[in-house]
Amino acid sequence: MSVPDYMQCAEDHQTVLVVVQPVGIVPEDQFFKIYKRISSVSQVNIRDSQRLLYIRYRHHYLPENNEWGDFQTHRKVVGLISITTCGSTKEWPQTAERFHGQKEVYSSTLYDSRLLVFGLQGDIAEQQRTDVAFYPSFEDCPDVEKRVDDFVESIFIVLESKRLDRATDKSGDKTPLLCVPFEKKDFVGLDTDSRHYKKRCQGRMRKHVGDLCLQAGMLQDALVHYHMSVELLRGVNDFLWLGAALEGLCSASVIFHYPGGTAGKKAGRKPSVSQPADSGKRHRPGAQEVLIDPGALTANGISADTSTEIGRAKNCLSAEDIIEKYKEAISYYGKYKNAGVIELEACVKAVRVLAIQKRAREASEFLQNAVYINLGQLSEEEKIQRYSILSELYELIGFHRKSAFFKRVAAMQCVAPTIPEPGWRACYKLLLETLPGYSLSLDPKDFSKGTHCGWAAVQMRLLHELVYASRRMGNPGLSVRHLSFLLQTMLDFLSDQEKKEVTQSLENYTSKCPGGMEVITLPDGLKLPPVPFTKLPIVRSVKLLNLPLSLRPHKVKGLLGQNMSTASPFIYSPIIMHNRGEERSKKIGLMQRILQLVCVEHQQAVKFQWVQGDVCEVQLMVYNPCLTNFVWENMVSTFHYMLT
Repeated sequence: MSVPDYMQCAEDHQTVLVVVQPVGIVPEDQFFKIYKRISSVSQVNIRDSQRLLYIRYRHHYLPENNEWGDFQTHRKVVGLISITTCGSTKEWPQTAERFHGQKEVYSSTLYDSRLLVFGLQGDIAEQQRTDVAFYPSFEDCPDVEKRVDDFVESIFIVLESKRLDRATDKSGDKTPLLCVPFEKKDFVGLDTDSRHYKKRCQGRMRKHVGDLCLQAGMLQDALVHYHMSVELLRGVNDFLWLGAALEGLCSASVIFHYPGGTAGKKAGRKPSVSQPADSGKRHRPGAQEVLIDPGALTANGISADTSTEIGRAKNCLSAEDIIEKYKEAISYYGKYKNAGVIELEACVKAVRVLAIQKRAREASEFLQNAVYINLGQLSEEEKIQRYSILSELYELIGFHRKSAFFKRVAAMQCVAPTIPEPGWRACYKLLLETLPGYSLSLDPKDFSKGTHCGWAAVQMRLLHELVYASRRMGNPGLSVRHLSFLLQTMLDFLSDQEKKEVTQSLENYTSKCPGGMEVITLPDGLKLPPVPFTKLPIVRSVKLLNLPLSLRPHKVKGLLGQNMSTASPFIYSPIIMHNRGEERSKKIGLMQRILQLVCVEHQQAVKFQWVQGDVCEVQLMVYNPCLTNFVWENMVSTFHYMLT
């Protein structure tokens, strides 16, 4: 088994696996439309029983993973639902043959199967068949969910018969030795009559029966079988299967303690028996009160009594013991290089449990172990998936910066040199998702408060990567915006050489795509605000220039009064009986704000006299901190941005 399922969680051990696949040519959108309806039937109340059967659906499943079904039964494909289109009666024999060929792939583990045929009408479609359902079209199929319900019940019947058959003690019968694929060659020629061998067989079978009980809703019986299996396997040092028995014990205990599940799914799991709010709580010495899941029932489907609940609580691990047993199981898996996928998935399951328990530091230790598990040669797509899931798990436990690191690694993996067609758009999208983890915002206003948050060196590196990714995407406008943002917000952290390189790059980009003050909207809806250079150039001094002598207003004694201060700014505004345009009013407002800022900044009386509506001048002495020539245009827009 080479491909791990990163979405695995402890409660998946309670599910049965059903694969839903197309047969022949099926439109992708129509297939997933039906797949969504099928997968909505995730738990079924078994008729004449108070038990629930949980189903896990997959539309793609490697047959090699199916070979580990004896090791952990939730990995075994027990149901197959095939979806196909058939336009005429002539096509039906070929369609039926393809369906039988598909069943052969999982024939060693399959309990039951169904074929959903769309488009075929006539005599064949009118025949009543258990394993085939005919529908006129993908829109006209009202009873799909009902057929899936019936299909799941047929799976339960087979599951229950296998459970009862394996759980029954047949005296005199030799217990078969269950094996994982890589073990089979190791047991050739062993003495099958030795006590050690028989104990190994019994321990593995007990573990297997525990898995079947858990899937069949017999939580109490599963706990008992797992405990017995652990004792038997520990005595013969059968470490791989001992780890599996311990993990099964952990899964059953997690289901007991957290009936809502650990995967964070909405809607969650529901109990199979409606009870008063407090009727399911029992007190155990030395442990917190936990909710007794009413799903564990006796073999005849009758709800368990109080003694059963007490027995279950006795066999169930405490919340602390669950993590210790997970650690022990993972250490046993680590002894076998072929069990890397099992080890990795066990780490992921433990992290999800620890996230619910709010034990982030211990969860990070499991994740750190998962990083170093060697799974052999992984494809680039598998590496991207692995790093993305690690990022999500770190985010789950509140390690935001670590989460951003692994998402950034996944982004770089999208454009690895070994990929024939690098995914620069995917890389850019993942890089954007890392911004919150590095305390970085793409809004310049967030940096105007004077306090910088986060590691500037890492933030500058990330911004450079955004610039490069946007250029490779063929969007120079984005590159200009990110470079402008880098220069505006990180100016204080750039060395002289870095300032020179950034300004030269910005000059090259703007020669092809001039920058602007408009908002850039990305395809996913994210808006990039404009970046005005409020720090560049650096203003050394501001001087308000007086009007020429002939244009200056003069005071007239008796009209303006004798006590007017000559030290304050005075703006002469004669009565002009004509309408000023909106643009002129804006300019007046802008200059008035500049006057206010200058007065506050210099904290001194400014001696000048201006006339409202006439052309006035402000002299700025600026300094260019960059080591290259830098031309600023449209400075008025920048002033507007600063003052609003």
